[in-house]
Amino acid sequence: MSWKRPFFTLWIGQAFSLFGSQLVQFALVWWLTETTGSAAVLATASLIALLPNVFLSPIAGTLIDRWNRRAVMLVADSGIALATLALIGVFAAGEARSWIIYLAMLVRATGGVFHMPAMNASTSLMVPKAELGRVQGMNAALNGSMTIVAPPLGALLIEALPMQTVLAVDILTAALGIGALALVYVPQPVRAAAPGALSVRRDLTEALRHMSGMPGLLILVCMAVAINFVLIPAGTLLPLLVKNHFGGHAQEYGWIESSFGIGVVAGGVVLSVWGGFKRKIVTSQVGVVGIGIAHVVLGVTPGTLFVVALASVFVSGFMLSFNGAAYAVLQSTIAPEMQGRVFTLITSLATAISPLSLAVAGPLAEQFGVQFWYVVGGVVCVLMGSIALMTPSVVNAERLAAERAALLVERA
Repeated sequence: MSWKRPFFTLWIGQAFSLFGSQLVQFALVWWLTETTGSAAVLATASLIALLPNVFLSPIAGTLIDRWNRRAVMLVADSGIALATLALIGVFAAGEARSWIIYLAMLVRATGGVFHMPAMNASTSLMVPKAELGRVQGMNAALNGSMTIVAPPLGALLIEALPMQTVLAVDILTAALGIGALALVYVPQPVRAAAPGALSVRRDLTEALRHMSGMPGLLILVCMAVAINFVLIPAGTLLPLLVKNHFGGHAQEYGWIESSFGIGVVAGGVVLSVWGGFKRKIVTSQVGVVGIGIAHVVLGVTPGTLFVVALASVFVSGFMLSFNGAAYAVLQSTIAPEMQGRVFTLITSLATAISPLSLAVAGPLAEQFGVQFWYVVGGVVCVLMGSIALMTPSVVNAERLAAERAALLVERA
């Protein structure tokens, strides 16, 4: 049987679920903004949403590699839907409070910690390696489409309907995602032996040992942490850049967000049709360099040339889709039975750097201007991408991983 029918049944269902989740996320953030008008409240909500990634990702990866991945996704999606259902009851009763929203966000983020790595780890078992680059392009296009559609639709629904009715959309889309997942068979990795007693420390050690056998992968992970260090604050500071530097308002900020989303969609479509360079890592790092150049341009653009800012943000989104090929590299180089642990370990490392990066970026932006951070961040991205393209162990990561796997088979 072709791989396409089961995979795209799953993919389409998850697309509906993602749409509902993004719409609800927008609605909850907007409710907090309208109700409290507090930046501290929004910052707290963002931090709470990050906590599961920082602290639970390593544990989640260990469990994902032990448990049935289809079951993990079903439970995670169901838990997220139940959190939304509880919120519907709270809003219908007129008892909504900020701390209740925080709790719901925490539950939803916890579900995401389990769901996304399980989905990524399952993709490499359902999709031929030659098609992984195209699938990642489709994922990028999907995420970009959600960025374009979900916020304005969420705003429209919030104006026209009670909050509990808006939240009910997520229940419907979650049901579609869960239903699609229940219809397909998700293959499990072949294990050399049955897993022993649960030990997060041991399993993380195994993940690190597996990564250490591939120097190119370790270099990529370190670079990803450095890139996240500069790009996470860039997203946070974007409203200030629009307001203070370009003299814009909510409408201009909306144009910036839409331009980015359109760029992600365009890049995703190009990548899904083209498939990228023969070596997926080259596609990924060309994307990193492109993102860096776009950020530098955004940082040096005069306040009177807002159209140039729109163009640079579009390019950043376009190149972000190319950078998404990094997932295809990971999926094709990491042993299937290790992917849950390795993916969540990488996520934990990349996310853990965000509080520090935000703490550093704030004072620097106040001292030297918001544009300064975009220039610095862009230069870091260009350097990281260029170094990766000139490092043999990185550029040849896929071939070296295949040779390593063949050697292990021979020894066995």
